[in-house]
Amino acid sequence: MSYAATRWIYLRLLGIVFVVAFGSLLPQVAGLVGPRGILPLAPYLAHAREALGAAAYWRLPTLGWLSTSERFLEALCAVGVLLGGLLLLGVAQRAVLALAWALYLSLVVAGQTFLSFQWDVLLLEAGLLSLLVAPDGILPRRAADETRPWSAGIWLLRVLLFKLMFLSGATKLLSLDETWWGLTALDYHYFTQPLPAWTSWYAHQLPSWLEHVSVIVMFAIELVVPFLVFGPRRARAIAFAALALFQLAIAATGNYGFFNLLTLVLCVPVLDDALILRVVPAPLRPAFGGVSKGADRAAPGRPATLERHWLRRIAPAGLVLLVLALEGLSLGQELERTAGRNSQRLGWAGRALDWAGRNGLTWGEQNLLRPLAPLRSFNGYGLFRSMTKERPELVLEASDDGLDWKPIELRYKPGDPSRAPSFVQPHMPRLDWQLWFAALDPAGYASLLERLERRILEGSPPVRALVSGPATPPRFVRVVLYRYEFTTPEERRRTGAWWKRERLGIGRAIAL
Repeated sequence: MSYAATRWIYLRLLGIVFVVAFGSLLPQVAGLVGPRGILPLAPYLAHAREALGAAAYWRLPTLGWLSTSERFLEALCAVGVLLGGLLLLGVAQRAVLALAWALYLSLVVAGQTFLSFQWDVLLLEAGLLSLLVAPDGILPRRAADETRPWSAGIWLLRVLLFKLMFLSGATKLLSLDETWWGLTALDYHYFTQPLPAWTSWYAHQLPSWLEHVSVIVMFAIELVVPFLVFGPRRARAIAFAALALFQLAIAATGNYGFFNLLTLVLCVPVLDDALILRVVPAPLRPAFGGVSKGADRAAPGRPATLERHWLRRIAPAGLVLLVLALEGLSLGQELERTAGRNSQRLGWAGRALDWAGRNGLTWGEQNLLRPLAPLRSFNGYGLFRSMTKERPELVLEASDDGLDWKPIELRYKPGDPSRAPSFVQPHMPRLDWQLWFAALDPAGYASLLERLERRILEGSPPVRALVSGPATPPRFVRVVLYRYEFTTPEERRRTGAWWKRERLGIGRAIAL
């Protein structure tokens, strides 16, 4: 079975994801972690070096050790965009992919909590595994002219997709969250998700029975369909269609940065050349190694580098076993961690996870996962394992006299109730996202909020670029806590507002 066209398309789409990820971070990185940012990188690294000594360089693998200046951090993002573009063009793909992975790892470490999202580490994991299928050579080639992809590498990418999707469903059940078990999660999801889009308002108005059925369909896609990625061609075609449509549906009703785009790209290795060539126009098939008739026949390409010599067969086999062990351990660890204190209530599933933890997971974590943890490239996943039923929202306000307060709006998070939620993906507005978490736990994010307020009072240009505040620095800043909810159709017809809100409390005003 050939994967020349599969690999050709997959790596170029992955290049687009890298362009988006680096490009989205470029205008934000200075305001987030630059010297005048909210969480400056320099003191963070200095504290790590003081606490960990020489081990800090391995525990925090980042080029930020060389410089923490705004220009340097922005340069890292700009070089990352260039590398993603080269990967898209097919230039020196193996070397470019390795550099892009290393550069994004540097930024994930430097970004601290602002780059702690699941799609950040998912991109790292996908990038590292993709090195196993990247072709040799420097200049771009047609798929038919590249070395034959290592089929084991394609299968390991399918394992990653399986882990991502299966954990997304399993963690929801293991958390014992009543909304998932009661099929009512979507009654709350559309207005409580971090950054709703205007379509979220309409989705929230759907009949409850349809939303409950949608939860059942979601569980089928997340828990059953992932097994099909290892099946025969027809099963894999069904899996690709179901997973792709699922990601498109999520992207149509919310903003999750480049997560949906990256997951769609990870679906491509589920296909083989025969499936891809069936939809490629006949004149283009020779470039992908196919022929104009009988798309099931595909040219094998030149021999794969990893399979040319028998001496090179033992090491790849060991590498596959190691990666499979790491993937299995990270999957099991996430299941066990999610079950946590619920293990007794989970019956046989809880007992099985307890047994696995005592008989292998702990050893594997200590001897395999933990030593490689600084690479952030073998991870557990699972979004929205517990659904929030209300939407607390933090609104920043500024004043020059302490009496007249005006809101400091962020571009993408809910603020003015009359402002329609917008689509922003695949851009990832990281401060807006973090303030969603901060609203759920203001005490836990008190330090970050105070740093943000002080940067606004100081008039920090890179931080002001992240918010829509007054032209000149205010004398006072405070945080107001609200409860937000979508309006009903009747309320929106009457007021024109997308949101209704209730003030819950006012934080302490601070001044320089």
